[in-house]
Amino acid sequence: MFKSIFKRQIIPITLSLACGIGFMMYTKKSNAHAHTGHNQYVNYKTPVENEVPIKPVACQGSCIKLSLLLDTSSSMNGLIEQAKSQLWRITKELSATERNGEDIGLQIALYEYGNDRLDKSKGFIKQLCPLTTDIDLVSEKLFSLTTNGGSEHCGQVIKKSLDQLDWGDDKGELKLIYIAGNETFEQGPINYKKACESAKDDGIIVNTIFCGDYKTGINMKWKAGAHVTGGEYMNIDHNRQTVYYDAPQDDRLDVLNEELNKTYMSYNGAGAAKIQSMIANDSNAESYSKANKSDRIAFKSSKMYKNSEWDLLDAYEEKEEKVFDEIKELPSELKGKSKAEMKKILEEKKAKRAQIKEEIGKLSKERDAYIAKQRKKDNNDFSLDENILKSVKKQAASKGYSF
Repeated sequence: MFKSIFKRQIIPITLSLACGIGFMMYTKKSNAHAHTGHNQYVNYKTPVENEVPIKPVACQGSCIKLSLLLDTSSSMNGLIEQAKSQLWRITKELSATERNGEDIGLQIALYEYGNDRLDKSKGFIKQLCPLTTDIDLVSEKLFSLTTNGGSEHCGQVIKKSLDQLDWGDDKGELKLIYIAGNETFEQGPINYKKACESAKDDGIIVNTIFCGDYKTGINMKWKAGAHVTGGEYMNIDHNRQTVYYDAPQDDRLDVLNEELNKTYMSYNGAGAAKIQSMIANDSNAESYSKANKSDRIAFKSSKMYKNSEWDLLDAYEEKEEKVFDEIKELPSELKGKSKAEMKKILEEKKAKRAQIKEEIGKLSKERDAYIAKQRKKDNNDFSLDENILKSVKKQAASKGYSF
């Protein structure tokens, strides 16, 4: 189901553009404060699958590593919708994580399982992206998911995620698996207890999310699976519509996001497609609500949103003038410039981006305070984001992380 929470594959620019325009957004004026639902307003196209292996993107320093394993069998449309629509709230909440006073990175991997369209010889399991800091890619991959029939091999998908992902050797890092589904945890050729014991030996916590009744999930061994590693057993109403809250800061955040996007400078070929991917993800987030987009904007302004692989400004911030030795293809506005001229332009853009992010950060804090009062009125305990955030924060505290 869903493996290390909390973005699609490296695709050519034409497909990234198609992703952006393939999403038809519906904007409605709301007299109410909260918005629910999404499907009745948006039609989106499933992107063409690209089987080229995706390169993992590592954190610089300590990291929360989260693998999300999602059941994509026929009854799981609601789960996928929650994952797509709640990703940015989850990542936004985690973006302020610290450990011993230092900022923490975030890597998310994504698997789907239990879908008859997947390879039977591989247990109806597919890795959509490895552990990566490229959360835009995770979002893209979530939007590519469709449901169909299937056998849900929980033990096998956990084992695959252990074997295929680079979890690292740092015992102090927070390493989490989140698996979500609604069939018995005992299906498949690999015993769930052995898979979870292997995770425990590697310092990885397995959290289970049953989509349905709490007691039914216990009877189907979902709680027993979590118990092996000391993880959390949770149940959600996967068909529950996400509630969104308008805030006075949303419109200004939208404007600032447009200005933030203008500061990105692609280099060395892949960047142009990634910029289009970033813009498409903005549109995908807004297709649910302006509030959902505001959560994404807050995450984009955080230190966790780094794109030094394709954005020259992030690369310059990370490597300073050494980056000039790695440039094979300059962005258009730097072509024909001397190194001193390029540095001047980058410093100006760096200052501009910092100014924009500072205002976004201030507005986002005001928005969070405003929304917190509204959320208290609603019972969100059975939604995916609430369960993930509560369990991550609880388990992070045991490792010395703070938020």
